[in-house]
Amino acid sequence: MTHQDPRLSIAHVDAERGFSGGEVQVFLLMEGLRARGHRNLLFCSPGSRSEAEAQKRGFEVHSQKMRGDLDLGAVLGLRKGLRSAKVDLVHLHTGRATWLGGLAAASLGLPALTTRRQDRLVKRNWRTRLIYNCLTQRGVAISRAVAQCLTEGGVDPARLRVIPSSVQGAQLQSQTPREELRRSAGLGSDDFVLLVMAALVRRKGLDVLLQALAQLASDGDDKTQLWIAGDGDERAALEQEAQRLGLKERVRFLGQRQDKAELLASCDVFLMPSRREGLGVAALEAMAAGRAVIASAVGGLADAVLHEETGLLVPPDDTLALSQAIQRLRQDPELLQRLAAAGPARVARGHLPEQMVQAYEELYFEMLKGETK
Repeated sequence: MTHQDPRLSIAHVDAERGFSGGEVQVFLLMEGLRARGHRNLLFCSPGSRSEAEAQKRGFEVHSQKMRGDLDLGAVLGLRKGLRSAKVDLVHLHTGRATWLGGLAAASLGLPALTTRRQDRLVKRNWRTRLIYNCLTQRGVAISRAVAQCLTEGGVDPARLRVIPSSVQGAQLQSQTPREELRRSAGLGSDDFVLLVMAALVRRKGLDVLLQALAQLASDGDDKTQLWIAGDGDERAALEQEAQRLGLKERVRFLGQRQDKAELLASCDVFLMPSRREGLGVAALEAMAAGRAVIASAVGGLADAVLHEETGLLVPPDDTLALSQAIQRLRQDPELLQRLAAAGPARVARGHLPEQMVQAYEELYFEMLKGETK
């Protein structure tokens, strides 16, 4: 890059073979940067969904096996690829990518930054110091809660920036009328549908949600049902728990679904009873689609969902509080409508793709000021 040519060549590194919310954000960023004239290259695992997605979208792809933190071959392979690609900077998107790609970038003297999306505590140790003091010039947290985890782990706040994840509201609007969707799903006018879209893992708190639904049933509520879209290691256990609680006819396990807009249009309330959450993009998506949200007051969720404005926040692992929040929205349609109507404006305040892309672009140029004299 030169002063006369503001376009950047950015190498993105993602070591994951799967494709979840983090990878969605990577591609939103790359698409937005490409629209602004920047060159984007993706270094990813061969055979991964990211590799296929990048090829389909016309991005430059460099396949590199990244099998573990001790994979010296991956560091050498990334180093060779970065050197031949002649990039301006390196953006590291996952934990393993940060370690392996950070070592490769540092060996070439390339500026690098890493994005952290998890709200797990960061250990105060040599590895953290090496990553955030030597291998990278900046760390990005997707929420204040994630930034707090980093600073508690000893990362210098001056080297951190909070750039929230984003959602595409236009893609979350169903083209099929809500009444038609609900009718085709066999719902009656009195049925109250709770929707979850999540990986079926323990930290999502779905076992607590099943207990809350059982509590409602024991209180005489026979019209509330739960739809769970997603898959994961806990699915079989959750299905067994639903049966044990007598909820087999009231809980639908939908598996992985691509019709996100239609599911959101069909439901009455979106739920995210997580035990931990870096931000909670699914909650933002629900708000963008005009749905009220009930979520745990944990991590970035406590910032994303505005209590009593776009949804209701409850303590994590609190079955009673969760069941009471559901019952409150079930019995107060005016409150339900008010919370739902405020969602799109909330998302527009800092969670649009163009806002995320601009923030990263500004950070890239800030990092390169000393490199491009």
